[in-house]
Amino acid sequence: MKDGGGLSRLDRQIAFLNEADKLKNTIRATELCDNSRYENSAEHSWHLTLYALVLADQAGPDVDLNLVIKMLILHDLVEIDAGDNPIFGDHDIAQMEALEQAAADRIFGLLPDDLRDEMRAIWEEFEAAQSPSAQFAKSLDRFQPPMQNLQSGGGSWTEFNVTQDQIADRVGSKIAIGAPRLWDYAKQRIAVFFAALEK
Repeated sequence: MKDGGGLSRLDRQIAFLNEADKLKNTIRATELCDNSRYENSAEHSWHLTLYALVLADQAGPDVDLNLVIKMLILHDLVEIDAGDNPIFGDHDIAQMEALEQAAADRIFGLLPDDLRDEMRAIWEEFEAAQSPSAQFAKSLDRFQPPMQNLQSGGGSWTEFNVTQDQIADRVGSKIAIGAPRLWDYAKQRIAVFFAALEK
């Protein structure tokens, strides 16, 4: 069956998947653990789904892990149009949100209507960060970059001249909502890292 534009359901599914491939070209501010290069947003999304699988025991009892994995696969697709906005970067939050909403309209709009509505709703739930599943997904999204920065010798913290207090405020507060034990883990290691810098 074809839609009003003459495309079949499968045409639209493949068009979306081909468009999603562009996420591999969106470069993030976080370096790989081996400090060899910056990661792209597609790699970040994959790595987060692995975090969800491996760290599932850190999720609360009301967290739907399958939904978390869907959120993490979809959450950064808008960066194809809107780009990556590093958490320690300087950008207009309202403008960024408007760009991301427009990107979501366009990118999810490539899909057949039922898939468009389903995936857009998952993306919106992640963005709102109100449900236990979204809060856990957001916590993982904030937890992964510090783990890579610690492994790579500072990574984006060095690039953006970040302080320990800024990490606690912008990252730690988000991690603690959905995965408090992960923040406890990260906080201790971040403190050791910054203490070593002061020597």
